Amino acid sequence: MHVNTAIKTGLLAAAISLSPFAAFAEESSNPLPGTFSGNIALTNNYIFRGVTQTAHDAAIQGGLDWDTGMGLHFGTWASSLDFQDGGQATTELDLYAGYGGKIDNFSYDVGFTYYWYPGAAKVTNYNFWEVYGKAGYDFGVASLTGFVAYTPSNTITNLDATYVQASFAIPVIPELSISGAVGYYFLEALKNPTDYNIGATLSVYDWFTVDARYYDTDVASECLVGTIKYCDARLVVAIKRTF
Repeated sequence: MHVNTAIKTGLLAAAISLSPFAAFAEESSNPLPGTFSGNIALTNNYIFRGVTQTAHDAAIQGGLDWDTGMGLHFGTWASSLDFQDGGQATTELDLYAGYGGKIDNFSYDVGFTYYWYPGAAKVTNYNFWEVYGKAGYDFGVASLTGFVAYTPSNTITNLDATYVQASFAIPVIPELSISGAVGYYFLEALKNPTDYNIGATLSVYDWFTVDARYYDTDVASECLVGTIKYCDARLVVAIKRTF
């Protein structure tokens, strides 16, 4: 069973060379408006919408983003993966663009994401695109966010799919926050699964973050392929550096 995923090896190599990139960025005049940022992460498991994309193995991930400062933003994100398909797809590359902003404590974002799996045969139907919308409100003591994404051709059934999610984040101290989310997939011709996660994120000397998160779904017993339970409960720890 191959599942709809979110969310690059050449890009990762560029992200790993963090210090030279940062020095070059500071010394060069940028002809483009806005700001550029990047990130690189190591995780013991890559889980997307409740489903492991690495057969519960570790992954290296990274991304680059451009915020034009005028609402428009563009970016790319990459991750290693393992679909247990004989090595057809070993990398996920996401390309996205959107328009967003803030009005006081209210934030919004709408956009488009293309999920590309280099090396995968066309018959696998891995590659897909979706449109999304997101809105949130920061109450100070906590923030709430709603998210919805739609694709006319998901990788599970090659039919319509809509994913909705509600999430929260609570700042405990400046360096620590608690967050969680509940998501629901409307999958045509299949049972609609629910996924959820809860965890904590710690900032270490403004240098990197450590995120520890518990994931689970209501379809663990129905998401078994061979000996691998793709949708069962897992604790995931990720270390991330943003620059």
